[in-house]
Amino acid sequence: MPVSQADTSSENKHPFPLLPPVVDAAMEYAVDAWQRGVLTADVMRQRGNQYQRHMSKQAPNVLSMKAEVVLDGRTLERPVNYVLTRIAPPKSMPVDPIKRPFVVVDPRAGHGPGIAGFKPESEIGVAIEAGHPCYFIGFLPKPEPDQGVEDVVWAETRFLEEVISLHPEAEGKPVVIGNCQAGWQLMMAAATRPELFGPIIIAGAPLSYWAGWRGKNPMRYTGGLAGGSWMTMMASDLGGGMFDGANLVQNFENLNPANTYWSKQYNLYSNVDTEANRYLGFERWWGGHVFLNGKEIQYIVDNLFIGNKLSTARMVTKDGLRIDLRNIRSPIIVFCSKGDNITPPPQALGWITDLYQTDKEVLAHGQTIIYAVHESIGHLGIFVSGAIAKKEHREFTCNIDMIDVLPAGIYEAVIHDKTPETPNADLAYGDYVLTFERRHLADVEKIVQHREDDDRRFATVSRLSQVNIGLYKSFMQPWIKAIATPRTSERLQKLHPLRLPYETISDKNPWIASLAPVAVQVKNHRKPAAKDNPFLQMEKQISKSIESALELYGEWRDNLIEQTFMAVYGAPLVQDIAGLGAKEGAPREHPGVSPEHLAFVKRRVTELRKLVECGGIREASIRVMIYIAQAQGGIDERSFNLIRQLRAHQEHTLTLPAFKRMVREQAMVMVVDPEGSVNSIPTLLSHHSADEINKAAEFVTQVALASGSLNQAGKQRLEQVCQLYTQAAKQAKTRSRGNNKGMQTTSLKRDEQQALSVTASGKPSAKRATPRKAVTKAATVKKSTARKTAVKKVANK
Repeated sequence: MPVSQADTSSENKHPFPLLPPVVDAAMEYAVDAWQRGVLTADVMRQRGNQYQRHMSKQAPNVLSMKAEVVLDGRTLERPVNYVLTRIAPPKSMPVDPIKRPFVVVDPRAGHGPGIAGFKPESEIGVAIEAGHPCYFIGFLPKPEPDQGVEDVVWAETRFLEEVISLHPEAEGKPVVIGNCQAGWQLMMAAATRPELFGPIIIAGAPLSYWAGWRGKNPMRYTGGLAGGSWMTMMASDLGGGMFDGANLVQNFENLNPANTYWSKQYNLYSNVDTEANRYLGFERWWGGHVFLNGKEIQYIVDNLFIGNKLSTARMVTKDGLRIDLRNIRSPIIVFCSKGDNITPPPQALGWITDLYQTDKEVLAHGQTIIYAVHESIGHLGIFVSGAIAKKEHREFTCNIDMIDVLPAGIYEAVIHDKTPETPNADLAYGDYVLTFERRHLADVEKIVQHREDDDRRFATVSRLSQVNIGLYKSFMQPWIKAIATPRTSERLQKLHPLRLPYETISDKNPWIASLAPVAVQVKNHRKPAAKDNPFLQMEKQISKSIESALELYGEWRDNLIEQTFMAVYGAPLVQDIAGLGAKEGAPREHPGVSPEHLAFVKRRVTELRKLVECGGIREASIRVMIYIAQAQGGIDERSFNLIRQLRAHQEHTLTLPAFKRMVREQAMVMVVDPEGSVNSIPTLLSHHSADEINKAAEFVTQVALASGSLNQAGKQRLEQVCQLYTQAAKQAKTRSRGNNKGMQTTSLKRDEQQALSVTASGKPSAKRATPRKAVTKAATVKKSTARKTAVKKVANK
């Protein structure tokens, strides 16, 4: 007899109907818990098998799109284990050859490459969707024998040269994205070869390593508690000159004990029916540990993590070149998050206050710096989260040309949701509206919260680190190298606590391999417990209690680390031993400005003052738009997109690079002489006709109002410049009438002279057949048309 639907439902609800309800629930939960345990163990088995397959590849990565090799770094003059690849877009997303290419560089921080293209909703996916050619710079698991950090930086500039040569028609230099540790590498490359870079996006990238918030960022104290970088050198010596990236990953794991030791695994166990694929996909990247040369990691730790030399222009290459981030000429977009415990906002933005003391210094170096601070997303979410890709990365990508045109200064990227009330919503991409609001150095300082006493402590660590390295080299290194044979190093790598589970829990282990058929049977007879099962609810409460306990432990540990660091390295005796006791003032000073740069700025200011009354209708219009944007306190994407639409219907439009140069030049003219640059607008318009001036006034008004109604200051400035345009148009009409009268007078005098000559000779002229007035009018119209055409050509030039 067939079982009815009601009977089936009742059977699922009460799998043991003859038992009391409590026992029934207990039996239901026991079966469910056992099945989840088997399935979780099987996922771990699959993870081990996946790890074996992934690491056996010559160039393992986790890219979700196909890629083809363009240039192999191992074949370069200075060989490195980096590779430039071209991302093959889907057929449904063709590439526009006019659009500038995107180059994404992944971090080499212990994991393998590909996280930026881990899924379609990623940095690479967003660029491909927008029609940009996309390239990816990845790396192989093991470095080349003599590879160093400076070799990698040089190779990245060589890769950019190759990308630029492949896209001669592109309207702008490549956009380069650096995630995490790749961010500081790109900044070093851009400081040495600024001409190769378009806008630079650094996501979750640390640049000022001593910065941080008290009570929140314990990772910056790690080097001090270890006594400097001597343990890094010892780890490399034990690895036979190779540093195991699993050590870096372990540092990340230790930051959040609750997630590492419980939440991550319990989330899989409690949702094993739906969570397995996501877990395995992430573990493919997280467990793909790579290696660095000993000298690479030592350079990084000594100069960056402990020395903090990059943000203060104290790094000098082996060729004697000083790396100064102020040399970068491309817009720099810094994306960070308050929820990031690896690269908190002070470390991502602190380089700005380390390098500059006033807003005028930023303008003098011509740098455009844009920052965006997310409220909660974690470190990996900055360049992995699908929500972030759909919002922040998409907005940056779609408005990259606008970013490239922004005048020098500091801006904050603010993203608003579109609503039915949003004015001119069709001028903004997607579901959001991007605005760049003007900020000052003081605004960045409020985020960084720099403390001089903390700097003195970290400077003490840096000094003592060099002492400890010297002691290690003299007394311990010879013994370590003697016992670190190739076989010993390989064995230590396989026994690393993070690598061991991947190696042992796989089908290579016969006990683990036997789980596979059991897991299949469990899936076929799966009986999950009801959501309201009291024992299942009790399990979740116990899980929350364990998680809370581990979080409390983490907070206690972090507080202990901070207090220990502050007490030890804040002690006057320790600072005296490090040689800082006798030094007065700040332990590290702002980098000075070279005499050559000061002389350049002086010459440039003189040149800009001469340009106050130079130019035409284009320069005047750009000044007006900047003038109104200053009153509004920011620049909206809708205004720029309207400019782009209007330019598309004009003849002889400027190219994007030319437009960028003009905008930046006029912005600096307005900085040098704010009042004179506005008052001279009628002078700039004096070479144009009244019709051209009226059209320009209509154009700037449309652009000013594209983002909605103006504030009071913006309205006053728009009214002011409209009066200047009206005044210039009236003067143009007056000049036009005067020119016409002058031309008519000249024509009459010429006719009188011809009449006198006829009277004297007694011979009539053949030209008398045409009436004089008709000749005069025709000549006047012809000359007037020729003059207007010539003026337009000059203006277009």
